[in-house]
Amino acid sequence: MKKAFTLIELLVVIAIIAILAAILFPVFAQAKTAAKKTTVISAQKQIGIAVLLYANDSDDLLPRQDDCKDKSALNPALNTKPFNYSGVGCSASPFFYRTNHFSWHKWIMPYAKSVEVMKHPGRGVNDASTGSCPKGQWSECGQLTGGLAINLGLTGALNTLGSPTRNGAIRNAAVGGGVVGNLPSPSEAMLLFEVGNPNIAFAPTIRWTSEDNVTVAKHYPVAVREIWEREFYKVSASCVPDKSKPDSTRVFAEGITVGFADSSAKWLPLSQFLARTPTAREYGFTGSIPCGMTGGTVSNPIAPITTINYPMWGLSQ
Repeated sequence: MKKAFTLIELLVVIAIIAILAAILFPVFAQAKTAAKKTTVISAQKQIGIAVLLYANDSDDLLPRQDDCKDKSALNPALNTKPFNYSGVGCSASPFFYRTNHFSWHKWIMPYAKSVEVMKHPGRGVNDASTGSCPKGQWSECGQLTGGLAINLGLTGALNTLGSPTRNGAIRNAAVGGGVVGNLPSPSEAMLLFEVGNPNIAFAPTIRWTSEDNVTVAKHYPVAVREIWEREFYKVSASCVPDKSKPDSTRVFAEGITVGFADSSAKWLPLSQFLARTPTAREYGFTGSIPCGMTGGTVSNPIAPITTINYPMWGLSQ
């Protein structure tokens, strides 16, 4: 006579498997997230080294150029497009061959060697539609947004292509002057970080209102806690952030990986990232706090106060 499991025994086995699955699946998910966090830290370090190699070859200056080069699209599928320095691809949308802060990754590509290291492993490639890239940031403009970002408050930026004397064409970094050696503490100054906003690939800058209409201006880090709260928490219709939990579409694994100007990197819980960022009052920011960042600058009536001790933003007493 053949022996077989009874129905009750089978049900018990199924119940045990279900219980084990309920216990182990979250553990597997956490392990997967932890692995991606480690990959992000590694990527930030590699990018940081590439930036320092660039600076070493450029008299200690951080990259910030504005140029246009044929076959330079980050998305290789776009490199079959015709090259027109004064037209589409360079000076007109979509800007797939443009090399400025919207595609800052190209600044260091000769040193990083690979586009893959620039992609956020937990988010993939963002292809959101924007005004200048209505068919998609990646597929039409070849830009990597909503992932690994650079802090223009340390590098500065240029917007000179086609019109070198336009307002704000030359945006000099007020903190450190765009020179690695001039930063008070490179090991604490944030050069790279994670951003979930699908419209940007950088931390914008603050410009002094009196310099809104000049070609060459000082630009300050957007070191305003209230601005980043609106970036990293869900906001109401009136732009009030819900601080009970980070917005999972904007914050990966409830924290921010920061890459410092000495090429080191670490993961910070969002609460620590915000605690290392001054409030608007501390920073002397009285301008309008944007509900969401879309461009490269924020205006303030006066120059922000840089003599406060927030080294993550390059600020020191």
